[in-house]
Order: sequence, then C-alpha cells, then structure tokens
Amino acid sequence: MQYEDIFQNPNLIKRRSVMKKQCTKQYSKTWSPYLQNSQIFCKARVLSLVAATETPPTMAETICRTLRDGGLDGEHAPALVIKDSVASPFGLDVFSHVLTKLSNYILAGKSQSRGLVVVAFRRSPSFYVNLLKERGIDVNHKWVRILDCYTDPFDWKERLNVKEHSQEASTLSSFCKDVRDLDKLYSSIVELGKGLIGQEKGRFSVAIDLVSEMLRHASISSVANLISNLRSHDQVSSIFWLLHSDLHEVRVSTVLEYLSSMVASLEPINATTIGQKGDLENLSLLEQNFRKGKFHVRFKRRNGRVRVMCEELHVELSGINFTSVSSEDGIINQRFLPKVQFSLQLSEKEQTERAKVVLPFEHQGNGKPIQIYDGRRSISENKNEETLVSTGKLQTDEDTGKGEIIYFRDSDDEMPDSDEDPDDDLDI
Repeated sequence: MQYEDIFQNPNLIKRRSVMKKQCTKQYSKTWSPYLQNSQIFCKARVLSLVAATETPPTMAETICRTLRDGGLDGEHAPALVIKDSVASPFGLDVFSHVLTKLSNYILAGKSQSRGLVVVAFRRSPSFYVNLLKERGIDVNHKWVRILDCYTDPFDWKERLNVKEHSQEASTLSSFCKDVRDLDKLYSSIVELGKGLIGQEKGRFSVAIDLVSEMLRHASISSVANLISNLRSHDQVSSIFWLLHSDLHEVRVSTVLEYLSSMVASLEPINATTIGQKGDLENLSLLEQNFRKGKFHVRFKRRNGRVRVMCEELHVELSGINFTSVSSEDGIINQRFLPKVQFSLQLSEKEQTERAKVVLPFEHQGNGKPIQIYDGRRSISENKNEETLVSTGKLQTDEDTGKGEIIYFRDSDDEMPDSDEDPDDDLDI
C-alpha cells in the first residue's frame, strides 16, 4: 500500500484526525518545535499500523531476504539448497524465483552483495539473460556474470569452432573448459566475482543452477569442498543451488543439507505412485501435482535452533506463487515434530498416583515443626540415644509399621562429613 493510497482511504481518515489531536495535545508543552511536523509524525504512525496489519511474508520471501542480508563478518555466508524430484519438478521455477528476487535487491542497492555470479550447468547463458529481461531487470556486465558450464563442458566445441551464444550473452558469460576440475572452477567463480566488485571491499552472491550435474563428473567430497570454500570466502555474501534429490543416494543429500543454512524441499501435493492400479482414475490428482506442490523450508538459526514451515506453491504462466497452508492443512507442520515412543501426557490414574507421593521434607500435618536432616545429630539427641541404648529401649514406630535407621557415631573425634577429599594428602 502506497503513502498516497493510505490517506485516501476513508477508513483511516477519521483515525488519522484523532491521532493528530492526541499527538498535538501530548507534545504541545515540552515539544513545541515538533508541532509543525505533527502531521508527518501521525502519518508515520499510520504507516506503522498498516504495516502491522499486513500479512506476514511467505517463506520464499523470507529466504530471499536472508540471502539479501548476507552474513556477518567472520561467519559463513547463508546457503540455500533447493531439492526437487520427478514427482514435483518445480526446482528450476523456485531457483528462477529466488534468482529474480535477489537480482532486484542488488539493482536497488538493498542487498549486501554488489554482484551476482551464475554458474550455469543446466541452462545456457541466453536462458538467464532472457529470464531477467522478461522480469523487467536491466542486464549488464556491471552486476551479473555467467560462468558457462553448459555450452562446452569438455572443450570440444571450441576445437571445432562452434559458437552458440548470442552477442549479448557472450558479453556476460565466460567459458568453463573443464567442469571436472573443481579447483579451477572455484578460481573462475572468485575471479568473476572480484571483477564485479572491483577493488572495493564489497561482496558478491553465487548461484549454481544444478549441483546434480556437477556430481556426474566429480565426487561428493570434491563438490562439498567447493561449496564449503565458497561459503567461507570473505567476499561471498550468499550462495544457493538446485539439487535433484531423487537422482542421488541419501548420504549425498545429507551432506549438501549439512553445508546449507536453509533447506527448501519440494513435494507433490498428492502422494500417488506411477504404475499403481487405478492410475486412470487418479489422473486428476496426477495433473494437480504438475500445477502445484508443497514447499517445505527448514531454517537453521545461529543459536542452533531449527525452524520448519510448510507452504503451497502454484505454477502459473506468469510465474510461481506461494501461499500459506490453510487451517485445515495446518497439521502438515506438526508431522515434523520428533516422534517419541512414550506419551508426554498423564492419565487421570497417573495424576492421582502422583498426588499421593510424599515429597522429601514435606510437612505431614502432625503439628510438629519441619526439620531438615543434614546428616548429623545434635548433642541433645546423641545423649537421648545413649540413654536408650544403655536401657535397651529403642523406640520404633509400631503404629505405622515403618522402620527407622539410627546411626551412632563411633567416636566424637570424628569430623563431620564434608566435601574435602580424605586422600588429598596422598602423593598418587
């Protein structure tokens, strides 16, 4: 909602006048210089009230803001892994959405990073140039560079003098002649990023469109080392990448999730199995899985706590939209709670039995003062005990049928129990 729209709203005009009177009355005595700006103050109050009533940002927007803000000095850069599968193939749409949002933040000067390096494994540089242009983003070499690992990953076409780039994409992209050499790939990414920010102490972001393609030519340890080095680089503001999780073993996904601070998982809206009996009857459900899906996001905070949320995503011709789950589907978030083998609630019988338990040092209601036993007897009690022993009359609680443990110190010369080690003087 814009500023002008707010003060043309009839529902807010009356509240604005009341607030203005209150502000003028409150600050008329001690803050008279501010009376001239009371209208500005009231407008700011109305803006804050409108912002408070707006709907909270989606999880996708929160992810983009986290990547926009970057990391603190001495900390690893925020990292996002986007996981999809053949059952919910919207990973590229989410990747393009995050790429577009972050590009807008960079151009508006609202991001910590001053440039963006796109490592293209799955799509050509022309695809990303056209994508940014369709979203109304000015594409130039001053803020974005593309490392082309798609056109000629093994340096075959260059030997044959084959050129497939458009002129505009050629000015923004650089070739990676061997995608198997990850050390050289790392150096190329850093060089492109430093070329964007120049000699300034700025930072740049890195986007890898498909890590699954990297894993075809390199081991998981090499890929993890590359991502870890980029995160720890002092000039990298943020990094995000796409992963086809169903193409790899579970341990591969686990390693890449461990390296990231945010994990976005895409799942089908309807769980169906291809080839199962009755597929013809479930064609409508299968069709829904290719129009929308579930968007699970897991945030790892600096204090070690983890936040898990779920949203729905809808793929349309205009782009991808994210909506919060309805109240009926709110139980989706509950299934991420850890499952235990015991109940955390007490039954009525257990509550009754717990109430009957006598706690230590609890007053029993016999009219005697409460005495806390500290492990030692007083002098009067010791004399009474010696008298009872000499007469052979030790009293027991026969009425209750309970026994009693009576401790007699062997000698008065013994020191009371303490925290001192009796073998402290030994040279061991």
